Amino acid sequence: MRKKYIWGLIMMMGFLTACGNAKANTAKDAEVVTTVDEESTAKTDEPEIIEEEASEIIEDEVLSEDETGDAEILEKDEAKANENAYAEAIEQETSVQEEATESTNTDESQDRTPTAEIGEHVLPKYTNLRTDEAGTIEHISYTGHDYAGDGSEITKEANVYLPPNYDTEKKYNVMILLHGIGGDEDEWGLNKSTSRVKAIMDNLAYYGDIEPFIVVTPNGRAGSDTKKDTKLIDSFYKFGEELRNDLIPYLDSHYSTYGEYDEAGYDLSEARAHRAIAGLSMGGMQTINIGLDECNDIFGYFGAFSAAPTSYPAAKTAGILENCEYPIYYLYNICGLQDRIAYQSASAAAKNLPALSDKFVDGENFMWQEMTGGHDFHIWYQGFYNFAQIAFKHDSE
Repeated sequence: MRKKYIWGLIMMMGFLTACGNAKANTAKDAEVVTTVDEESTAKTDEPEIIEEEASEIIEDEVLSEDETGDAEILEKDEAKANENAYAEAIEQETSVQEEATESTNTDESQDRTPTAEIGEHVLPKYTNLRTDEAGTIEHISYTGHDYAGDGSEITKEANVYLPPNYDTEKKYNVMILLHGIGGDEDEWGLNKSTSRVKAIMDNLAYYGDIEPFIVVTPNGRAGSDTKKDTKLIDSFYKFGEELRNDLIPYLDSHYSTYGEYDEAGYDLSEARAHRAIAGLSMGGMQTINIGLDECNDIFGYFGAFSAAPTSYPAAKTAGILENCEYPIYYLYNICGLQDRIAYQSASAAAKNLPALSDKFVDGENFMWQEMTGGHDFHIWYQGFYNFAQIAFKHDSE
């Protein structure tokens, strides 16, 4: 209940403050920012301050209930705030939906030189629908657990992208790609042959920009209610348990990954250099709070796209990782300057991490990117395109 109240409160405060921040940044709207502004380090604690203020508000209101005799008004106001916050986030998430484009190039001898770049644009040839050397999509069901409830077994679903010419004799890296608060396993469109994510993956592999890897889009709710229109958000915060106990063991046992699955139990950390986790909005929060801070023993690469409110502030992440024994191979972040929902939370969560933790070196294993845009798929497709080029480039294994 407290997380839901804070989530709504932070979003409403973000609407008022982020617009001012966007105006202040108009002079650099077209730039990709990859440096740390040390003078703004103090701002990294804003979400903690907001959370403390939210807690004080809750306590004050609870204390005043005896005086006013009106606890029902408090509950109704909270529900209304949450409803407005969810509606705004879902509207933004679904405002842009793009698919692969039909190629107009009929020349079969086209140059296959890799030309993808990490920047602000996806080159057109990387969104073309491929009919040759194309990957495949599978829809899977696996046994999960109601971690947000009584722990009973439940059936979960996910989509799996397999690279062109998938070969069970080879081993493949795996990227877990997460949705937002109003989505499910289909939000990234990986349930369709015309998926833009699929097109990007097919073409990055075709032109030789990446070593082909597996992409998995699960439902990020670790509870019995997995409907995308549910207002129950607690299950998002329990997803680390499902990743560790259910989803990753299923993938390692059913696909040709680097994880040496054993039904009697096995060490998931041995293949962490071959796993990445990324997500948009609420999935960006999960990437930071769960992937980076809770499950860094099973993931080595992290991509947060417009990380949502309740993402841990940079100072908290730095503290959690202080004694982390595992190297962070890369943390990539992207957010739109005009994002009223997530700019404050995303920048506070990641922008100044290199100044607060020696686990991150800007330009080596860390990137903060902000560009003109809002809380929508224009930013998130760009984020996926960029992160797909970054992941799995560590050459230690």
